[in-house]
Amino acid sequence: MAYGGGRRAAVAAVCVAALGLAAPAARAGSPAPPVGSAGQEARDAARYWTAQRMADAQPLDGLRAAPSRPVRPGGAAARRPQGTMFKGTRLVGTFFGSDGPSGTTWHCTGSVIDTPARDIVLTAAHCALNMKSDYLFVPKFVKGAGPDRQPYGIFPVQRVFTDPRYQPDRGSTTTKKQSSDLDTAFARVSANQHGTSLQDAVGGGLTFTRPSGYTHQKVTVVGYPAHRHNSAGRAVKCTVPTTQLRGYRQMSMTCGGYYGGVSGSPWITDYADDARSGHVIGNLGGYNGGGNDANVDYISYAPAFGADAANLLGYAVADQAPPAGLPPYQGLGEKLAGGAARWRKAALMTSGDYTGDRRGDLLVVWSDGAVTLHPGDGKGGFRVERRLLKANSTWTHARTLTGGNFTDADRSGLLVRWSDGEVTLYPDLGTSGLGREIRMARPGSGWKNAVQVTAGQFHGATGATDLLARWSDGRVTVYTGVGAGTFGTGKRLRAANGTWTGAALLTGGNFGRTADWDLLVRWTDGALDTYAHTSTAKLGTEARVRGPNGLWKHAQVMAVGDFTADHMGNDLIVRWSDGETTLYADTRTRALGTEHTLVHPGT
Repeated sequence: MAYGGGRRAAVAAVCVAALGLAAPAARAGSPAPPVGSAGQEARDAARYWTAQRMADAQPLDGLRAAPSRPVRPGGAAARRPQGTMFKGTRLVGTFFGSDGPSGTTWHCTGSVIDTPARDIVLTAAHCALNMKSDYLFVPKFVKGAGPDRQPYGIFPVQRVFTDPRYQPDRGSTTTKKQSSDLDTAFARVSANQHGTSLQDAVGGGLTFTRPSGYTHQKVTVVGYPAHRHNSAGRAVKCTVPTTQLRGYRQMSMTCGGYYGGVSGSPWITDYADDARSGHVIGNLGGYNGGGNDANVDYISYAPAFGADAANLLGYAVADQAPPAGLPPYQGLGEKLAGGAARWRKAALMTSGDYTGDRRGDLLVVWSDGAVTLHPGDGKGGFRVERRLLKANSTWTHARTLTGGNFTDADRSGLLVRWSDGEVTLYPDLGTSGLGREIRMARPGSGWKNAVQVTAGQFHGATGATDLLARWSDGRVTVYTGVGAGTFGTGKRLRAANGTWTGAALLTGGNFGRTADWDLLVRWTDGALDTYAHTSTAKLGTEARVRGPNGLWKHAQVMAVGDFTADHMGNDLIVRWSDGETTLYADTRTRALGTEHTLVHPGT
């Protein structure tokens, strides 16, 4: 919904350790100030929070508009599930604060989570970003009742925890980007005015649960719509099936009545009215704060809990801010981190076994000169990236590069042609850095005219030990015996010609799964060809993979490597002009392989 919004000890312990992931750095406030006695802070707050102030509070998380047109009887809208207003349930409540632009605020929905700390509330990250001061959590809120007449009292918020990789859009607390998968937050609260902890007061809590998927036959969502659509201040509930929001690690449900105020609402798989327990698998939030747009109150989203939320809960329970410095968030299906906006700046790519685990790794040179290594997992994905060089001016002059076994049959090195014609080889590149540099050609050399280079096995040996170059005049040359400081023996495969000046991109690969490697070329008109069994004697047999087309004109960078389980150098990675990045696994000489999205467009 657009704007709407918005286990026990064993679980808390495994949140960080057993998952084997670095915990997200929480956006956490300062530790709670000392309180003279349990409940004093709540008793002080109760003097301010009269029944009238609570009744007059305005929502901070935005409002969905009422339907712009009347619902036609018998129409599709009339047949949609509709939320039921009810008196609420003990494990779900709402927040109040006094720092709104026009007075007090009625702010989002929260739910009690069962933890050893006994004071944890789940909500949405875009809600927590607004919790600047003196906020309260009120379980099973009753409109018209003051703090002392609320069923379980009021609980001052002490500290909030959000993942810093949740990045809202400028001027907003919500986003449509991949980081919306991280729209989950936890708040620690102090005792109520009677000195009772949250879980003791309500008599239980929901069990934080990582779902096995996105499709569920029955999930109940409970929240508090703001007063514009809820003059009685009651809770809304709806029990419906869920599906996946395509491209995101989020669930979607269809049910009317989820206006502003319901952000943070728990998605419960085994709900019962006023139960003291249950399993929560997500919270209302995510894409655009939980939905499509301001006029669609019946479609709502929720981040499905993953390792990031589990880690965040672990730190909330420990009341500790996790360490910072996490790698960029990798969303669902985002095998490469950072999103399309970042990957539009991937200027050059190549592959090789740079980690020594006999799996293909991807090396990227960015437009700002940064160099990153993305170790492959052998399953078409990538482990946490390693930054080999931060942004710098030198590497902005790298013009073409390739990874090959030029000095070591078991490890790949990196060969780079620079803008001034210098060529250098980095034979020891690994996760710790580029290693030593060997000059292959001096600045000002004729290699300045080598438009593209690619490593491959073009003379029947083992490994990508040879080098093929396409020159600015259309010549194509293959070099065997390449080593430290030498290009070995060169053989011309094509004389200068006009055809091969139109080879926009090329890369070597073993598409035929034979001892002789092949060449893949993307032409300026978008056509895609392979040259099977390219050797020192000749370019291989030409096979058309794609005819001239507009789509492949947008392929900006290509690299082929061993990224999947067959351990063949036949997996093609393409970075498109919009930043989308695609893996074509097990590509053959006459057909592209199975398509997998590594970076989604529009992220």
